[in-house]
Parts: sequence; C-alpha cells; structure tokens
Amino acid sequence: MFDGRLRAIIDPPLDAAGRALARRGVSADHVTLAGLALGLGCALAVCLGHDLAALVLLAASRLFDGLDGAVARAAKPSDRGGFLDIACDFLFYGAVPLAFALREPAANALPAAVLLFAFYVNGASFLAFAVMAAKRGLETTQRGVKSLYFTAGLAEGAETIACFAAMMLWPGWFPVLALAFAALTLVTALSRVILAWTTFR
Repeated sequence: MFDGRLRAIIDPPLDAAGRALARRGVSADHVTLAGLALGLGCALAVCLGHDLAALVLLAASRLFDGLDGAVARAAKPSDRGGFLDIACDFLFYGAVPLAFALREPAANALPAAVLLFAFYVNGASFLAFAVMAAKRGLETTQRGVKSLYFTAGLAEGAETIACFAAMMLWPGWFPVLALAFAALTLVTALSRVILAWTTFR
C-alpha cells in the first residue's frame, strides 16, 4: 500500500549508492545473495530468541534488497537478476514465520501456517498476474523499475517488513499479528484476482 509512495523517498539515495557500488565492480547478484544471507540470519536469530539481533539483520537485509535493484539499474539489468531477486524475497518472507513456529511451536505453529498459506496464495496471484501482464505487454513503474509487473495491494513489501519488525519487538503477540496480517494478505490476493478478472478478458 505504501511502496509506491516510499519509492520517491528511498530511490534517490539508493540509486546514488547503487552507482557507487557498480563503479567498484559490485554486481547486483552479489548484493541480492548478501541480502538473502542477512535475511536468513534474521530468521535464525528469531528462532534462537535473539530479537534485537533479528531486528538489525532485518533492516540490513532489506537495505541490500533495495540496493540490488539500484546496482542493476546502474549497470545492466538482467532477467536472471530479476528472477534471483524475486526468488530470494519469497525465501526470506517464508523463513521468518517458519522461524517463529520453530521458536514456540505450541503457540506459533498454527498462526505461522495460516500466514504462510496467505503468502502462498498472494505469491501465486502476484506471479500469475505478472506473467499475463508480460504476455500483453503491460508495464508499470509505480513501484519503481522492476523486472516484473508489480500490482498494488494492502499488504506489500513495506507492510510486510513493518509487520515482521513488530513481531520481533513483541514476539508474544506473534499469533495475533500473524493472523491479522494473513487477513490483509488474503484481501490483497483477492483484489488482485478481481483486477486480473477484469483486465485479462
């Protein structure tokens, strides 16, 4: 919901940093993989109950997730890089709820499963829409320059990161936060299905 508005704020400094990294020979793929490593470290810290470390790693991993696109734009974007970025994002988004489930199975396993189900449905609708949009030659830059067609929704990247941060700040509230965010995510998926139904006639 807020991703489009945030792009105008975060893109200029990210692009400047991306150009600097590209001049030094840093590849976007390396930044993507570094961001994934930090994200998985975040999930591991959650699992072990190190919430402050998890928050720091969450922030660092999302910084790298923004930087990889900036480096790609400064160098030469590739389909491989776009694929790697999306795949790593999905891996990270799935790892955090799983980490909370492993940390407190009795309290967190079911809410984590519901949230992962919502992520699955939302991811499927997102990728399916992007494929069909590409077939029709549709493009958008509302979420910045992306390898895929990004559709808007209640639960986007910024909201997901904010929810993850809240879970790490108040881990005892994970069940409530997970179920509430799962509901928002499913509403986002439903809105995308409705959009696809009207767009791809």
